[in-house]
Amino acid sequence: MKVTKLVSTCDFKDCPTIYATDRGTLLVQGETPADHGLQIPAHETVVEIPEGLVLDLIRKGLRGA
Repeated sequence: MKVTKLVSTCDFKDCPTIYATDRGTLLVQGETPADHGLQIPAHETVVEIPEGLVLDLIRKGLRGA
Protein backbone atom coordinates (compact mmCIF):
# COMPACT_ATOMS: atom_id res chain seq x y z
CA MET A 1 0.00 0.00 0.00
CA LYS A 2 1.34 3.43 -0.91
CA VAL A 3 0.61 6.04 1.78
CA THR A 4 0.83 9.83 1.33
CA LYS A 5 0.58 12.29 4.22
CA LEU A 6 -2.16 14.82 3.52
CA VAL A 7 -2.31 16.90 6.69
CA SER A 8 -0.91 16.75 10.22
CA THR A 9 -0.86 18.79 13.40
CA CYS A 10 2.97 18.70 13.47
CA ASP A 11 6.07 17.41 11.69
CA PHE A 12 6.73 14.55 14.13
CA LYS A 13 5.53 10.94 13.85
CA ASP A 14 3.34 10.99 16.98
CA CYS A 15 0.75 13.62 15.99
CA PRO A 16 -2.76 13.30 14.60
CA THR A 17 -2.40 12.86 10.85
CA ILE A 18 -4.57 12.01 7.84
CA TYR A 19 -3.06 9.97 5.00
CA ALA A 20 -4.32 8.98 1.53
CA THR A 21 -3.65 5.51 0.14
CA ASP A 22 -3.34 4.22 -3.40
CA ARG A 23 -6.46 2.16 -2.63
CA GLY A 24 -8.68 5.26 -2.64
CA THR A 25 -8.97 5.21 1.16
CA LEU A 26 -7.85 7.41 4.06
CA LEU A 27 -5.82 6.40 7.10
CA VAL A 28 -6.28 8.40 10.30
CA GLN A 29 -3.65 8.52 13.03
CA GLY A 30 -4.84 9.75 16.41
CA GLU A 31 -5.42 8.91 20.03
CA THR A 32 -7.40 5.77 20.89
CA PRO A 33 -10.05 6.88 23.39
CA ALA A 34 -11.44 4.37 25.87
CA ASP A 35 -14.33 6.42 27.24
CA HIS A 36 -16.50 6.72 24.10
CA GLY A 37 -19.17 4.18 25.12
CA LEU A 38 -19.56 2.87 21.56
CA GLN A 39 -19.97 -0.77 20.57
CA ILE A 40 -17.11 -1.24 18.10
CA PRO A 41 -16.55 -4.61 16.36
CA ALA A 42 -13.30 -6.35 17.32
CA HIS A 43 -11.84 -5.83 13.82
CA GLU A 44 -12.38 -2.02 13.93
CA THR A 45 -11.22 0.84 16.13
CA VAL A 46 -12.02 4.48 16.82
CA VAL A 47 -9.43 7.26 16.83
CA GLU A 48 -9.80 10.82 18.04
CA ILE A 49 -8.35 13.75 16.08
CA PRO A 50 -8.73 17.53 16.42
CA GLU A 51 -11.54 19.14 14.37
CA GLY A 52 -8.97 21.58 12.99
CA LEU A 53 -7.15 18.74 11.26
CA VAL A 54 -10.23 17.93 9.15
CA LEU A 55 -10.78 21.63 8.42
CA ASP A 56 -7.15 21.92 7.24
CA LEU A 57 -7.70 18.93 4.95
CA ILE A 58 -10.80 20.54 3.46
CA ARG A 59 -8.99 23.86 2.96
CA LYS A 60 -6.06 22.12 1.23
CA GLY A 61 -8.30 19.88 -0.86
CA LEU A 62 -8.29 16.10 -0.46
CA ARG A 63 -5.50 15.47 -2.99
CA GLY A 64 -3.90 18.91 -3.06
CA ALA A 65 -1.93 18.68 0.18
